[in-house]
Parts: sequence; structure tokens; C-alpha cells
Amino acid sequence: MWTTLQNIVAIPELRRRILFTLGMLAVYRVGCHVPTPGIDAQVLAKFFEGTEGTLLGMVSAFTGGALQRMTVFALGIMPYISSSIILQLLTVVFEPIEKLSKEGEAGKRKITQYTRYGTIALAVIQGAGIAVGLQTMTGPAGELVVPNPGTGFVLMTILTLTAGTAFIMWLGEQVTERGIGNGISLIIFAGIIAGTPAAIVNSLRLMDTGAMTPAVMLFILILMLAVVAAIVFMERAQRRVPIHYAKRVVGMRNMGGQASHLPLKINMSGVIPPIFASSIIMFPATVANLINVPWVQSVAAVMTPGHWIYTLFYVAFIVFFCYFYTAVTFNPVSVAENVKSQGGFIPGVRPGKETSDYLDMVLGRLTFAGAVYVSVVCVLPTLLISKFNVPFFFGGTSLLIVVGVGLDTASQIEAHLISRSYEGFMKGVSLKGRHG
Repeated sequence: MWTTLQNIVAIPELRRRILFTLGMLAVYRVGCHVPTPGIDAQVLAKFFEGTEGTLLGMVSAFTGGALQRMTVFALGIMPYISSSIILQLLTVVFEPIEKLSKEGEAGKRKITQYTRYGTIALAVIQGAGIAVGLQTMTGPAGELVVPNPGTGFVLMTILTLTAGTAFIMWLGEQVTERGIGNGISLIIFAGIIAGTPAAIVNSLRLMDTGAMTPAVMLFILILMLAVVAAIVFMERAQRRVPIHYAKRVVGMRNMGGQASHLPLKINMSGVIPPIFASSIIMFPATVANLINVPWVQSVAAVMTPGHWIYTLFYVAFIVFFCYFYTAVTFNPVSVAENVKSQGGFIPGVRPGKETSDYLDMVLGRLTFAGAVYVSVVCVLPTLLISKFNVPFFFGGTSLLIVVGVGLDTASQIEAHLISRSYEGFMKGVSLKGRHG
């Protein structure tokens, strides 16, 4: 480990990329503490008390607490993620976007441009909704969150939040281009782990007061390590479908005759299913915070973390979205046609329709295993909170994102180290031509 760190410091380009990434993330964290004008922060903090089990609490966790403090980065990067998902779905169902996705680098740039426009549009809509909602929010004693509501406050809030989201999007793109790792993912990563110090302090405080015994804390620490190890294993796990290529003669040379494989990940859909499932399942609890209607309150009571009905619906939505998103992003018919056009075949399976049916069957089984794995990880926080009084959400979408981003960033750093090692092997070597 120490040798790896020394190698990272010794490579100027990699060192610059890592320092640039850390600098951009520091800028993001500073922006998460710049307040939006016209809001009483103390009243707003009282309003957000007890929202951990709602959509507001989940989004606030993704923004590193920026939404709870209503800063200029309150919307976070969520509008960009939503816009990216919409464009990705349109690539499958909307023919013009599908054609753009097949036009190489030019088409990719065009889709990126549309994603940016969609991000701004969604940020304006969400900013308007938040601005209008803030004017109706009050504290426990009836204090107004917005002391001076009106059109001016709404326009200023929309402009501030939209500009903040656009700036975060620019930061993410700069990190991707000039830093190390995926910039957007790292921004979400930074927002999630920002709450770790407070969670550790709360845990120690519970131990001091006797609310949590040292044995329970030791059990939780061991469980944390086991869950992280399991997520790393499952995110790296894949089913390798063997593919053989028939020999063919091209000119005076024999081509093909090679064996390869098609890697299919167990968790093809990533963190999209728990995000969508959380958004839907937490909607009643979020509405209950804003509307004081008896039947809404009763529905929200059973649709909050810890209740068995909530857990049942949560798992059902995760399984549904795992299958739905996998079906949208992976087309067995298209893959089978590509394999057939390149002269490849799966041993024991005829090219064409039988290959697509075989891939569909394998993918269905893998998706079921992935859905069970994601469901277990996402249900874990509610069990820890209800059974062991853990003061933070360990597991779920947050942990999947943190581990996934960490693995991806480590892979990119490793790739830089390997490429520089190859250059080091060639340094000082004279490659002679035939007249040497």
C-alpha cells in the first residue's frame, strides 16, 4: 500500500489529476454551506427534524446536507442524473436519439448537449417547486421559513438553485476531463460521506449515554466490514458466456478461430432500482409532512422505514426496476445479431434466435440474483435502525454508490500506474530497424 502511494506521488500527471480532483471536491463542499438568500436557516432546520425516513431526507443525504440547509447547491446533481436517465431511456424508445447514439463521438457530444439542456430545465422546475413550497413551510411555533415571501423570492430562488446545479455539472465534467474518476459520481460520493463524521460522533455519544453497548457497536463494525466485502464481491462478479469465432480466409490469411467471452454482470442495473424505489415508496411520507390529512397520515405511518408493509413494497419495487432497467439497457437480440455478424457463436447454441433466447434466459437468472442482493443491502439500514438503534443509514443506495465509485476510481488510478510502468520498461531502450 505504501509503495503504491509512493508511485502515485512520483508520477507528475497522476499527482496533478488527483490534486485537481480533491480541489474541485473542496469547492463543492464549500458551496454546500453558502445559504440561499431570503431563508431563515434556524426555522428551516427545525422543519427538517425527523425527515430521515422521507424523500426529503434521502435527497438531503445525497446532497451532503445542502438541501437541509437550503444552500446554493440544494438541488445537488440530481437534475443531471434525472436528465441522463431520461436520455438513456429515450435512446431505446425514441428513434432520432437512438440514431444519434450510433453516430460515434459526434452523436455522443450531441446527446451530452441535450443532457445539459434537460438538466437546466429540470433544475428550473424543481427550483420553482422548492421556492413555492418554502413559502408555505413553518416551524413548530408557526414561524415562517421565508420571512418575506413573494414573486421576487421565487425568481431569486429559481435563479440561485439553477445556477448552483449548472456549476456542479460543470465541476463534474471538469473532474472527468482533467481529474481522476467520474466527476458526477465523485460529487455524489463526496456528498454521502460528508455525513460520516457526524454519524461516528452520534454513535460514540450513544455509547457514552449507555443507549448502545460496546458489544452492539462491535457487532455493527464487523457487519460493516462483511457488507462492504460482499458488495465488492458482487459488483465485480460476472457470468462469462463463452463465444467461439469460426475460422475464415481473408486474402492469404486465416482469420478467426479464437475463443472469447461475453461478460454479464450480476448487478446490471447498478443503483438505479433502489433510487427509483426509494423515490416512489417514500412519497407518502413526504406528502404527509406537507399535508395534514388523516388518511394521508395513516398511509404514511405504514409506509415509513421499519414497518413490514414498507419493506415488502420496497423489495417489490427494487425487483421490478432491476428487471425493467436491465431490459432497457441490454438487448439480447441485438447482441446475438452482432455476435453472428462477426462469425461468433456460443458452443451448443445455434446463432440467431436461439442465441438471443439463451442470453435472455441467462440474463433473467442473473437479474434475479442481482435483485435479491440489492434488496438485502437496501433493507439492511431499516433493520439496523429498528433493532439496534443505529443513528445513521448504513447500507442501501448510499453504500452501493460509495463502494461502486471507490472501485471505479481505484481502477482508473491503477490503469495510470500500469501505463506509466510500461513506459518505464521502455525507457532507454533503443528499438532498431531492419538496417540496425
